Amino acid sequence: MENFATPTRLLPEQLWDAPDLPGSLLFHGQPTGAAMPLMWAHAEYIKLLRSEADGKVFDLITEVADRYLSTHTRQPLEIWKRNRQVASVLPGVTLRIQAVDPFILHWSRDEWLHSTDSRSAPTSLGIHFVDVKIDAGDRAPLTFTFKWPDEDRWEGKNYTVKIRA
Repeated sequence: MENFATPTRLLPEQLWDAPDLPGSLLFHGQPTGAAMPLMWAHAEYIKLLRSEADGKVFDLITEVADRYLSTHTRQPLEIWKRNRQVASVLPGVTLRIQAVDPFILHWSRDEWLHSTDSRSAPTSLGIHFVDVKIDAGDRAPLTFTFKWPDEDRWEGKNYTVKIRA
């Protein structure tokens, strides 16, 4: 980075990494004319020097590193909502059904031979959801409807999500 600094030691935001375009004042390995000085570039350079001196990343956030470096696998999740009504999912997926208001999900995985009622849970963003795990052996479609408890009203429509083989 130091080799790309200006004579006054300012670090450029961008360097031109293509062949020279003299008509556009762009030269390989030289600043592009974008923002300079760019304070975050200087701050990142200082953190890089500190990390080098310490022999470890200076501003590592352990929880973030664990999320991306750990070997645990995340459960596949598919989202169904009014403006994104997925038609089908694979077995092994969790289907998250979302709405902006609290609801009771009335659902069946065997074409209404048996049914389950699941009360939605709120998120901190004001979205309400129910997660339905699609088991490996599921073949019949998941069928569901909504009851809106705040209005004591049924949706009056069934929705279906097929299970792909």
